[in-house]
Amino acid sequence: MPVLIDTPIGPLGFDAADGAVTNLLWGRSGDLEEGVLADQLRRELAAYFAGALTVFTVPVAPRVTAFQHAFSDALCAIPYGETRTYGAMAQDLCVSAQAIGQACGANPIAILIPCHRVLAADGLGGYSGAGGVEAKVALLKLEKAGSLLI
Repeated sequence: MPVLIDTPIGPLGFDAADGAVTNLLWGRSGDLEEGVLADQLRRELAAYFAGALTVFTVPVAPRVTAFQHAFSDALCAIPYGETRTYGAMAQDLCVSAQAIGQACGANPIAILIPCHRVLAADGLGGYSGAGGVEAKVALLKLEKAGSLLI
């Protein structure tokens, strides 16, 4: 049976392959079935939303380009409760800020690969997850990074 996990920002479904999460689906289940990976994901998301987990260890394997892999690694290097700007990430990865914004929007495993930690120089920037910027704000507040913005 496909897994749909209730969270404070809405139900989340996941696709998986070879023992790793490949995609997060907002508001609908994916092809992840009950089992060890689903159990770990459920535990880690519950702990994250309870404020007790700062680093996910559930295996992820996003199906993305080489640049997106490098970008995902850079996102995961942003510590819990901290943020970076599109411009700073662009400088680090030697691309434009627009490329960083597009990469954030194309992140297939939001939350686990924390694109919500990337902000515009003058505000929040966007968020492609269900709930849009409100979901981004909720995640940043959970991580106590919200005081930087609000």
